[in-house]
Amino acid sequence: MTLRTSARVAGFTFWIYFAAGMAGLLLAGNAPATAVLSLVTSFSALVLGVTLYAITREQDPDVAMLGLTCRVIEAVPGPGEIYFAVGSAAFCWLLLRGRMIPIALAWLGVIASVLLVMLLPLQLAGFFGGRRAWSSPVTWAVWLPLLVFELTLAVWLITRGVAAPAARRSA
Repeated sequence: MTLRTSARVAGFTFWIYFAAGMAGLLLAGNAPATAVLSLVTSFSALVLGVTLYAITREQDPDVAMLGLTCRVIEAVPGPGEIYFAVGSAAFCWLLLRGRMIPIALAWLGVIASVLLVMLLPLQLAGFFGGRRAWSSPVTWAVWLPLLVFELTLAVWLITRGVAAPAARRSA
């Protein structure tokens, strides 16, 4: 696939991932629906891992592989939030370093992802209301910027794609 095609697939997949995740939260009492939505989010995580790897691998193959691996682990049913956060941080850093998306957008993704990487272990330790404390204002304060980043990135990837990585443009 070309960079543009990978970017578009990633953009649409971000929206599918978001919609399935939100629907899963809204339908938490409906076991069959949440099971199907869980499969959709898992598959979306895999597609995002592959497409974001394809977009960023020329910038740094090792960091891109870390991001891909985290997205694959995130896709396994169970608590995958920390792998999501680390994978997001890795891919955002490569998008920033390669100047493949607007710098301000990339920085938003890096900062929001790193904050989430720091918050999640604290929640596991019982701070901020516990592991899945969506009622905690701290949880929302950290997740909301990442949500804004991902939805904005999705629109950017669908409409504009990505620029060639900086290292490749100079070669």
